[in-house]
Amino acid sequence: MNLAKVRNIGISAHIDSGKTTLSERILFYAGRIHKIEDVRGGGDGATMDHMELEKERGITITSAATYLSWKEHNINLIDTPGHVDFTVEVERSLRVLDGAILVLCSVGGVQSQSMTVDRQMKRYNVPRLAFVNKMDRTGADPFKVVKQVRDKLGADAVLFQIPIGKEDNFKGVVDLVSMKAYYNDGEKGEVVRVDEIPEDLKGPAEDYRHQMLEALSMYDDGLMEKMLGEEEITDEEIHKTTRDAVINQAFTPVFMGSAFKNKAVQPLLDAVIHYLPSPTEVSNYGMNPESQERMKLEANAKKPLVAMGFKITDDEYGQLTYTRIYQGKVEKGGAYFNQRSGKKERFSRLVRMHSNKREEIDSASAGDIIAVMGIDCASGDTYCDGLNYCTLENIYVADPVIKMSIEPKSRDNSDKLSKALQRFRKEDPTFHVFTDEETNETIIAGMGELHLEVYVERIRREYGVEVTVGAPKVSYRESGQQPYDFDHKRKKQTGGSGQYGHIVGTMRPMSEADRAAIEEAGGEVGEFYFEDKVTGGRIPKEYIPAVKKGFEEMMEKGPVAGYPVVGLTVELLDGSYHDVDSSDMAFKLTARECFREYFSRMKPVLLEPIMKMEIECPEDFQGSVVGQVSSKRGMIVETETNNGITKIIAEVPLAETFGYSNDLRSQTQGQGTFSMEFEKYAPVPSNIQEEIVEARRKEAGNAA
Repeated sequence: MNLAKVRNIGISAHIDSGKTTLSERILFYAGRIHKIEDVRGGGDGATMDHMELEKERGITITSAATYLSWKEHNINLIDTPGHVDFTVEVERSLRVLDGAILVLCSVGGVQSQSMTVDRQMKRYNVPRLAFVNKMDRTGADPFKVVKQVRDKLGADAVLFQIPIGKEDNFKGVVDLVSMKAYYNDGEKGEVVRVDEIPEDLKGPAEDYRHQMLEALSMYDDGLMEKMLGEEEITDEEIHKTTRDAVINQAFTPVFMGSAFKNKAVQPLLDAVIHYLPSPTEVSNYGMNPESQERMKLEANAKKPLVAMGFKITDDEYGQLTYTRIYQGKVEKGGAYFNQRSGKKERFSRLVRMHSNKREEIDSASAGDIIAVMGIDCASGDTYCDGLNYCTLENIYVADPVIKMSIEPKSRDNSDKLSKALQRFRKEDPTFHVFTDEETNETIIAGMGELHLEVYVERIRREYGVEVTVGAPKVSYRESGQQPYDFDHKRKKQTGGSGQYGHIVGTMRPMSEADRAAIEEAGGEVGEFYFEDKVTGGRIPKEYIPAVKKGFEEMMEKGPVAGYPVVGLTVELLDGSYHDVDSSDMAFKLTARECFREYFSRMKPVLLEPIMKMEIECPEDFQGSVVGQVSSKRGMIVETETNNGITKIIAEVPLAETFGYSNDLRSQTQGQGTFSMEFEKYAPVPSNIQEEIVEARRKEAGNAA
């Protein structure tokens, strides 16, 4: 297989930007499907939305993978969800892709979710192209969108096309590289007609081409010299410079079209081939588990195998593991080592995926994205030929912010329910299942209301289990507000050897400097920072970890309302020990007692999750929508009105957002939409804190 002709790409965007519709057209023009289905409305639903629920709701929930051929190139394409509740799907896809298309709405422009996707792309160093979709909509303005990409995402975004006509009159695009006009003919836009640029656009096209070349000349001295000397610049030179700049993640070329109206999708596919990297042009690194050194992986089939199982799904045939091969090759029937569990597992069947249909294959090599059947692994596991050869960095997983209790309506279905929950937990790292110790209820936790609703619905459909769910609950946290110096001694004498521990130090809220220090040391920035500043062996080194563990254990339940404590720094400065009576256990208990006694003197408060909410509604409803957001303790961050549509960005406590979709619909006659994502934790107002503490006390009383 010629790797230079392979592209592993994803399509990512804000919800409702038309990503799935774009994937559908790409598959159609590449000959992978013979009939176009739309996301909403009658018919079978879009090919990439293969779950029943996705077709009904018209949103993409899981990433579907498929592959296609375009102009002698093989493209592995992954369509990802735009809804923030399914953000782990986007993380998973970007982790294994070499390039991406960022889809933006020509009217909405850069929205909050586009910014989240942009952050994720930067986290995994994914080069991208931008595609301004829905050019046929009223108020379409690609020039405004490009400016937003520059301002809000900090990207060097440059138009590579300009539109011919706009809104209802959108006819095609002018390609600024070839300086030709592209139109789509035929019933479904399958015929691309290349023509001369319309007279009225020749001047603007020249101006925009000049801007494009000026931007590109910043990345290539040879191109700059030619520009200054006013020499002819060939298409090949433009392609090469653009490709290098895109692969170095410095440059974002912007294309445009209307996937729904079958316009200008084929030139985007050409751009994928011209500008996005092949597996050999991307640097991927793993880590040697023994030496802890980074190792560069080569997209070479003859080297030892390194592959990552990045997504798991279960169906009637067993577990299906989507796998990206970074180095080496896998063969049907071959056995490979799971680097995490140390088990050797047989890859009984290899398949290429086309949404939820599959094609059997005998082998796959570096650069491929395939699915393996029959292996038992977790999301993010690495497979190699030998043990302890290489591990790949895992996927970033956000903590859940919402939880609710769940139980089967009929006792007979308990086993089925636990089977379903176990399966979903394995497939989705952001979906948590645990038992509440106080009430003994089964609790599910996730990224938002929609996230949990979808799983509850899947339990009903796929397992036939009717369930009762409790009201959603917020995951509060507790945090100290001011430093406190402690000096605590534990002395217990109960016949035989006693228990002696003595610690002196400071407890304080975690600062930005503490977080920076953790990052510098290569640690993971968590919610607890422990600094050992004991000198001269005042406390022997072997007891220090026990002190840290004592504090950590007590942080699981804070004194305010029994929620986890976050953002705590403990500086251990001094102490003393006893030759006979001191032990690990003695120092751990000393730390626990110290926390129990002194943490409440740090004036702890409850923290609640604050969501960044983006609302779009007709201008007429702006006043009442803003009023309602304010009544929900929301803070308006910015409002912007374009073509009669108002966009409101607000920060609203999660506790106030339950059922908001119904409120917004009734306020805007069904025309308002909103999306939200976790922004930060912030202190709860004191009157509300009292209510929460009281409610927790009652719960504990009832459980007892």
